[in-house]
Amino acid sequence: MRIALLSYRSKTHCGGQGVYVRYLSSGLAELGHDVEVFSGQPYPELLDPRVRLTEVPSLDLYRDEDPFRTPRPGEIRDRIDLLELGTMWTAGFPEPRTFSMRAARLLATRTADFDVVHDNQCLGSGLLDIARQLPVVATIHHPITRDRAVDLAAAPWRRKPFVRRWYGFLGMQQRVARQIPELITVSSSSATDIADDFGVAPGQLRVVPLGVDTELFRPRAGRVPGRIVAVASADKPLKGISHLLQAISRLRMAHDVELQLVAKLDPNGPTEKLIAELGLADVVTVSSGLSDTELAELLSSAEISCIPSMYEGFSLPAVEAMASGTPLVASRAGALPEVVGDCAELVEPGNVGELTRTIGGLLDSRRRLDELGAAGRRRALAVYSWEAVAAQTVSVYEQAISRHRTDEEKN
Repeated sequence: MRIALLSYRSKTHCGGQGVYVRYLSSGLAELGHDVEVFSGQPYPELLDPRVRLTEVPSLDLYRDEDPFRTPRPGEIRDRIDLLELGTMWTAGFPEPRTFSMRAARLLATRTADFDVVHDNQCLGSGLLDIARQLPVVATIHHPITRDRAVDLAAAPWRRKPFVRRWYGFLGMQQRVARQIPELITVSSSSATDIADDFGVAPGQLRVVPLGVDTELFRPRAGRVPGRIVAVASADKPLKGISHLLQAISRLRMAHDVELQLVAKLDPNGPTEKLIAELGLADVVTVSSGLSDTELAELLSSAEISCIPSMYEGFSLPAVEAMASGTPLVASRAGALPEVVGDCAELVEPGNVGELTRTIGGLLDSRRRLDELGAAGRRRALAVYSWEAVAAQTVSVYEQAISRHRTDEEKN
């Protein structure tokens, strides 16, 4: 099967979208399929040399070293670039729409090269142009409406109009999703939320969970007593890191703890400020840009991995922690209970007191830590593998191809 895999941004070591593209493309190639990834910046680091990368350059307005930059006049190539720049200047987020337009333009000249197009949560309007020529499948990891709700709740009233404007692309995503017959999501919880928030029919959704490299993410000797690790976009209120930092502040009074936070923090942003306000600089270490091996080693070195999110559509860090044999404390939020099963201690999202007590109780119980770690490893091996994910994804492609062929015959 010849597959075009679209991803409007594919940051490899931060965020589920880049990880998904990296491992799914490799799993598909391993099954013998021909895969070409089309991505905007940041581009993915692909695992399998058989997978080709076609770069679909944007203006790269949100690059790490120069976010919200103003491009030079010579960088403006066409009307899509003007739309991207104008949307950013008016406080919106343009990339889903503009990437889809660029991808549609590219694929219009290459319809004979592919059997199916798989969109990775772009859901831009250009996808509908592609769908007129080729079968299209789209993955929705979770409805971004949930991110918007949490961000609006956390924003001061003066900022709320800007938050609403930033998420202006959501209306487009909802309209596009309703017109794609085959949608993939990563959990039953996400499927329910997508049907509710996006207005798609439940019959459009197929649940295919994410996978983990259980050879890379595995138990190792030498866990550091009192070490807690959290992998999250820490400055996003949705991820609940502020609640974990408050819990760490309380825990350190009775326990020798340290927090390893894997995140790229905004300079002088909310997380940096809270670490300073709580006097935690001596027990919190922040790292970013870790390689897969470094992340796997860090996860396996911890006594506890914590996911204090207010909502998750899936949670790759949870699966990676389970594969590493690292005991989990996670919020009872979104898909997290479904993902972890009985392999974690679950707490009410946003409840700092319960989070503190639960982590403290685990640190005091070697037996419970060992039980959770072993159970998590067993679940990762039994349920989550990228080979299984790729095979299930191909079955959705086959449905989309059959449906598209039938529609063409009718017309």
